[in-house]
Amino acid sequence: MRSYIIHMRGDQRRQANAKQLLATLPNARIVDAVVGNDVTDRTEITPGTQHAPQYPFPLSPGEAGCFLSHRQCWLRIIEQAHDFALIAEDDLCIDPTLWPEVLDLIHSHASADTYIRIPAKNRERSASDVARRDRAKLFLPRIIGLQTVLQVVGRNAAKRLLAASEVLDRPVDTFVQMHWVTGQPVHTIYPNGIQELTTELGGSTIQKKSRAGNVLTREIKRAWYRAQVDLRPQKA
Repeated sequence: MRSYIIHMRGDQRRQANAKQLLATLPNARIVDAVVGNDVTDRTEITPGTQHAPQYPFPLSPGEAGCFLSHRQCWLRIIEQAHDFALIAEDDLCIDPTLWPEVLDLIHSHASADTYIRIPAKNRERSASDVARRDRAKLFLPRIIGLQTVLQVVGRNAAKRLLAASEVLDRPVDTFVQMHWVTGQPVHTIYPNGIQELTTELGGSTIQKKSRAGNVLTREIKRAWYRAQVDLRPQKA
């Protein structure tokens, strides 16, 4: 199994962690992260209107770069004819005590049609349990969670995601939630021992700051959007 680690060239804060992941993940390679400011004028972006429900926030350059970095990895999976591969972000931290169970579930159940999230936080309820090891569990979540610190992406899944994301209108994790658009079921492995070292490594590279007066408005819009997603659950 191949692993791709998305890492911004020259980011000294995350370089040591990226090197650690190279030694930990199977057959790992670094993929240079896309700099959003360098490509937003050459990438077709719409203001949240490409898919339903409409996304209520504009896509920032950092979010566009993150999305394009993942698309770059999906393309590599197809071009290299991998059945499936791991895609990791460079703020990933792995607990070695749980990792063998996670790998066992991946090797036992992943295929070219697979998309499996391996998230840092437990925010999903199961619609259907698929398999369990001692502690780690593979399941189909009712509502797909956010964040993309680590996932398993199959070759056919990568094709579906690429075809549905030729125009960007929202962050990549929010896009992956939309199984009703992509036609791609998304599974989850949790517990998994995964942590996200965003704060420890200097903060998010895509996080946006809001003015105090806009916080309430953003929270109302976010709650509305989440409610629309909740109306579109995955079903066993």
